[in-house]
Amino acid sequence: MKNNVASHRLTLLLAGLAMLGPFSIDTYLPSFHAIAVSLRVDEVLVQQTLSVYLLAFSTMMLFHGTLSDTFGRRRIVLIALAVYIGASLAAVWSPNLHWLLVCRALQGMSAGAGVVIGRAIVRDLLAGADAQRAMAQITMVFGLAPAIAPIIGGWLQRVFDWPSVFAFLSAFGLLLWLSSYLGLPESLPPEARQPLHLRTIAGNYCRVLRSGRFLLMALAIGTGFAGFGLYIASAPYFVMTLLGLPETAFGWLFVPMVTGMITGAWVASRNAHRVVPGRMIRNGYLFMAAAVAANLLYNALLPPALPWMVLPLMLYNFGLSLLMPSLTLRIVDLFPALRGLASSLLSFVQTAVFGATAAIAPLFFGSGLRLAAGMAGAFLLSVSCYRATRMRAGAA
Repeated sequence: MKNNVASHRLTLLLAGLAMLGPFSIDTYLPSFHAIAVSLRVDEVLVQQTLSVYLLAFSTMMLFHGTLSDTFGRRRIVLIALAVYIGASLAAVWSPNLHWLLVCRALQGMSAGAGVVIGRAIVRDLLAGADAQRAMAQITMVFGLAPAIAPIIGGWLQRVFDWPSVFAFLSAFGLLLWLSSYLGLPESLPPEARQPLHLRTIAGNYCRVLRSGRFLLMALAIGTGFAGFGLYIASAPYFVMTLLGLPETAFGWLFVPMVTGMITGAWVASRNAHRVVPGRMIRNGYLFMAAAVAANLLYNALLPPALPWMVLPLMLYNFGLSLLMPSLTLRIVDLFPALRGLASSLLSFVQTAVFGATAAIAPLFFGSGLRLAAGMAGAFLLSVSCYRATRMRAGAA
């Protein structure tokens, strides 16, 4: 019983660390216009605060896991959280856009440590179906972030103005730091750590990147995420322009998506010991295919309206969360001695794909059908990458 309680606490903490990334993106989306007015810049320039964050986030993803392979998991998490807290506090008093861009870059450099190192910690401590269940449970809690973050941000913006959003993020970072200091164990003993030799580290990166299976599976996850990531990057347009809703109504987009994510993760967790990973992945893709078809059909035939515009997004995320735990563990298990590095590169690929999606998102503005077509394209890319991994390694 005591071990179960400790396991649940660790799962909750790792999920909280993973939530920091989406909180840093989604909480301030409703404040774009207010930031532009306050700092006297065009709203298009404010979009750079998202691009800079994602660039720093994805770049640093390459190193969080490697650093934790060398210096230990716990130490890197605590250092990254301290940097995040400082950057968030500095953003509260941003006098101009350049200052805010620097703060967002520092947030991006530090926010990804939790999700990268968290995956390595799960695999350090657990194996097989137990690890799959833990990953699914983390996804369930993590899934709350995209739902509640824009709602919190919208109300903070309405009541206190945009600096309060960054004050909230600094407080959330401080809570995570204290929780990690008190409750995060060191899962990688000194004898299992990698030496700090640049040639060895560079060789390890090359070894992982030369793996066709790794790259294809990572792209399968990244492009699968891009299907709904397109809607996240287009959230202000989707909610306020396409649907004509106010800045406090972002929940109409995010709550259904997150409901699907949490439900899918719950089903994956409940069936971890009963359904083999390959079948779980295939089932997830079937649900995603149904969602893509429904989304295209509705937007081709009918005008934008709630709740029909968001129900396919809920089904898509259900399928994605169903396959994610199994596919993620397959990727990390390709390199048992380099789990931190493999997790880093996986996160880098995911974030890079999302960053590219955010950059091209305006091309899909103009109608719901364009966004639906973008989701369909991302889904087809994901399926193609996964099928290619099966061709390389035999049946899944």
